[in-house]
Amino acid sequence: MKINTKIIVYFLGFLLLFNGGFMFLTALLSYIYQDGITYSLLMSGVLVTLVGLAMLLLNRNHDKQINKREGYLIVVLGWLAMIFSGTIPYIFTGTIDGFSNIFFETTSGFTATGATIINDVEILPEGILFWRSITHWLGGMGMIVFAIAILPLLGIGGMQLFSAESPGPSTDKLHPRITDTAKRLWLIYVSYTLIETICLKLAGMSFFDAINHSMSNIASGGFSTKNESLAHWNSNPLIQYIVIFFMFVAGTNFVLSYFGFKLNFKKIYNDEEFKVYSFLIIGFTISVALVLYIGTDFLSDFDSQIQRIEGVFRHSLFQVVSIITTTGFVTADYTSWTPLLLLLFFGMMFLGGSAGSTSGGFKIMRHLLIIKNGVLQFRKILHPHAIIPLRYNTSSVSNEITYNILGFFIVYMLSFIIGTLVFALFGLDFESALGVSASSLGNVGPSIGSYGPMNTFSELPLLAKWWSSFLMLLGRLELFTVLIIFTPYFWRNR
Repeated sequence: MKINTKIIVYFLGFLLLFNGGFMFLTALLSYIYQDGITYSLLMSGVLVTLVGLAMLLLNRNHDKQINKREGYLIVVLGWLAMIFSGTIPYIFTGTIDGFSNIFFETTSGFTATGATIINDVEILPEGILFWRSITHWLGGMGMIVFAIAILPLLGIGGMQLFSAESPGPSTDKLHPRITDTAKRLWLIYVSYTLIETICLKLAGMSFFDAINHSMSNIASGGFSTKNESLAHWNSNPLIQYIVIFFMFVAGTNFVLSYFGFKLNFKKIYNDEEFKVYSFLIIGFTISVALVLYIGTDFLSDFDSQIQRIEGVFRHSLFQVVSIITTTGFVTADYTSWTPLLLLLFFGMMFLGGSAGSTSGGFKIMRHLLIIKNGVLQFRKILHPHAIIPLRYNTSSVSNEITYNILGFFIVYMLSFIIGTLVFALFGLDFESALGVSASSLGNVGPSIGSYGPMNTFSELPLLAKWWSSFLMLLGRLELFTVLIIFTPYFWRNR
């Protein structure tokens, strides 16, 4: 079957229109703040919009039928189109030197990784800071899903895009029509962003800082308007607790958020992944806090022990939630605490948040099903003739899903190992190679070694930046979506 190239280019044109539209919004904010780059941002939006319109007009007579191959190509090429067009504001404003650095920053933005090559973000114009946050916000839920929500152009073909692009191993639907599902997800997404912005503003942030951190946070991103990230507000615990709460919410399956808004809390309480996700955060937080309080002198200069206990708990909770949800905000340098905690945080990079959330990483659901399947094998050894199904949330899990998750685990670990070896080949030391590989593939942001939470990725070798960018995109699109297009049978006409 021949690939329907016209529908692919047509859809890419719409994605460019979306990107261009948000560039105009960024130009408006730049004009309000009089930061001196309004014209450059406006021209960026004009260029991207014109290219998008040309792609639409030249391919308007297209067959609307879309199959899986077109779906995967639209997603991969769509993300590349978003990233390459997203570099234009940086190029036109001259705020970042070198295309490799620009591409890295833009990829980190759209994939909601949050790793940055900018050493001093506070000197950047407000328009560029806002554009960085916009890339997070658009990439967090996925611009493909955004397109499906706004423009129901593809009929039933939209499901192919939703399945290929939506984060996590599940594609739970809130409505039989996929466009209505996408709209509900984006409504929740926008609502969370506005609510957090209001909360942060009331807690003491400026409006500009509040909206930027909200967009970054709800996307499980990590870009901040401050060099110290959330450590800039260490004197304001309320701000950090608000950020913690919304990091936790963004790392939860958005379908559960929908049930929460409908006051159906039983669905949330009975969800196995949510329970494990919550217990992991509680368990790791208590463990980190105890080691930090007993085994180090962290915050020992506080006058009151109660203040120190609260501070240790808050910083522990913040770092644990940030790493597990792959958000990447930091309030302290966790790599300097103890070797044990460094190892613990490195392990957390492989957890990921819930399926159907904006978090990156492996996802809690996959870990849970792999463990359940392992336990099930022991039972089958003892009772070889018994029919014992693998269950999740009281429902049986098909063998196809189990094999898919086991295959994903193998490919994920191979990608991490190969990623580490390539980084080592580019000159990174062992600890840094491990950290950058895990961070890039899991869309975590902060790493360990030379690229820890208090450092940027500016010193990463040139080729390593491109490799890291590839791993970010690979992890954000759940491996198979990208890797499948490199297989020969994907391109065979059937």
